[in-house]
Order: sequence, then structure tokens, then C-alpha cells
Amino acid sequence: MTDQAAPHPVTGLDDVVHQRVRLGILTVAHQARRVEFGFLRTALGLTAGNLSQHLAVLEKAGLVEIEKGYEGKRARTWLSLTPAGYRALQDEVTQLKRLIHQIEQGGSAQES
Repeated sequence: MTDQAAPHPVTGLDDVVHQRVRLGILTVAHQARRVEFGFLRTALGLTAGNLSQHLAVLEKAGLVEIEKGYEGKRARTWLSLTPAGYRALQDEVTQLKRLIHQIEQGGSAQES
């Protein structure tokens, strides 16, 4: 028998995914096949520059695909989750559920 405890659920959180804005991007993108940049910017209350920086991090990590094109004469940017993006979001949700479960089962030191 070993005295080694299971790792704390927080150790399973992904720093790329867990950041609030990036988690929001992945969540919104998960709900649609592809999402337009302007919609995402408005939905998350971000500036275009801030959203672009977060998208660059997610794209570099291979979690989203960026597609540029035109809708009529207007330039548009769409993004969609990659298979790795779907897995990363699911893994993050699983870890968050484990963390919540641990908190709910463990109570609080203030309850004594």
C-alpha cells in the first residue's frame, strides 16, 4: 500500500484553456460549427485586439482553426474547434467537475 495521494484536481487544469477569455472562446465555439469573429468579440465583451491575441494562443496550441474569407464584399474571420480543441475543452470540464466534487465532499474548515 502506498501513502501517495491522488493529485489535486487543480493540477489537471490546462493553463492555455483555463484562462477566462480562452475558456469562453472554446465554449462559444463548441456551441456552433463555426463562429464569426465579430459575434465572438461582442458575446465575450472584448476588443478586437484582445480577442486576436487569445485566438493566436489557441491557434498556436492547435485548439482552433482560423478561416478568413468574404461574406458579400465584407472581409470576415471565422473560427472552429479542432478535434484537439474539443478534447481540451472536455478535459477541462472534467477537471473542473472533479474540483467541484472535491470541494462539495470535503466541506470547509470554517464549518467546524
